Amino acid sequence: MNVLLIGSGGREHAIAWKLAQSKDLTKLYIAPGNPGTAQCGQNIPIGADDADELLDFARQNEVGLVVVGPEDPLAAGLVDAFEAAGIKAFGPSAGAAQLEADKAFAKQLMRSSSVSTAEGRTFDRFSDARAYIASRDEPVVVKAAGLAKGKGVFVCDDPADGILAAEKIMCDKVFGQAGEKIIVEDKLLGEEASILAFVDGRNIYIMESSQDHKPIGDGDTGPNTGGMGAYSPAPVVTEDMMNHITREIFVPVVDGMNRNGTPYKGILYAGIMITGGGPRVLEFNVRFGDPETQPILARLKSDLLEVLLAVCDGTLDQITLEWDRRPAVCVVMASGGYPGDYEKGKKIIGIEETQQLEDVIVFHAGTKDMDGDIVTNGGRVLGVTALGQTIRDAKERAYRAVDKIKFDGAYCRRDIADKAIKGSGD
Repeated sequence: MNVLLIGSGGREHAIAWKLAQSKDLTKLYIAPGNPGTAQCGQNIPIGADDADELLDFARQNEVGLVVVGPEDPLAAGLVDAFEAAGIKAFGPSAGAAQLEADKAFAKQLMRSSSVSTAEGRTFDRFSDARAYIASRDEPVVVKAAGLAKGKGVFVCDDPADGILAAEKIMCDKVFGQAGEKIIVEDKLLGEEASILAFVDGRNIYIMESSQDHKPIGDGDTGPNTGGMGAYSPAPVVTEDMMNHITREIFVPVVDGMNRNGTPYKGILYAGIMITGGGPRVLEFNVRFGDPETQPILARLKSDLLEVLLAVCDGTLDQITLEWDRRPAVCVVMASGGYPGDYEKGKKIIGIEETQQLEDVIVFHAGTKDMDGDIVTNGGRVLGVTALGQTIRDAKERAYRAVDKIKFDGAYCRRDIADKAIKGSGD
């Protein structure tokens, strides 16, 4: 089967790497891809938002399955466009993608489905948001309601900082149209976990747990990013906890989406806070997380293409996934200055050396090929991922690989997976 994968980040390199291992794959195309995906298939110079060109390419090249990676084209209805053309596509419809694209929609769905989440209110006028936050004595979380590349969340221990955050989002428009509405929530206390599941509209298959590291600095300090690293599994998610999350979060949300007339098919990602009172939803994403995808797919032993097709065909109940029991750790190497301003075009050296390390994969995120050299082309540049016999072993392998890779201004957190090491006693 010919497959077209849409996207250009670390998530897409990880998906391409796994799809390339499928016995049923004939040809893998990636649009637009990056230097890493070029090692897995053929990059096609078509943007992820160019629906007409993507449709034409899929028709001309007898593509049997389209896999849409990023959230923006999902929210824009790219899956709907392919399905209307009679081409099988993996991912939610535009209506279902509202779970991520509109946090107010997600909040209302959770309320109507009795899913535990933080108390919160939605505002479309800054004056109203300011008055509400000023009346608060407790810490607040201020979120852009739309798509903000994982950066549209401000955790404010002082409500005065919450007012400044709301002003940045709604008045200064730091996230553009994504900030036309905001959500102001109570701050939840606990440990975060990322739970991803395959959903075919009726059946739910929960993947192995993982944990992301959003803030830029060690010890979860500094501004939020798209994610500075991840590991899988997350010891904080026990078997009983996973059963509870499945029963009390995933099942009612999928049922609620069906009742809403927006049946859900694709990847459903729940960002969870494990509180003293149990798991509560922080947010939903409608695609593979980045960087969680890297350690999760590094551990997946089953054929990814087979399960993606089962989701499209509504036969997920016939699939059993096999996982590598070894944990995996992904460390993101970022450009200096990220998540603020940063420079591009810095030459990267040392990636080839890491290929000699056992059980290490370097996933490209923000890179490009410039006259035969791999150079930086984004804020998050590489996702250095390693498997190990223990979580500590996986972390040490990942950082040994990180230390072999050099580019001007390179930055990474040095504490990825420390929570898991502490939690597991490893």
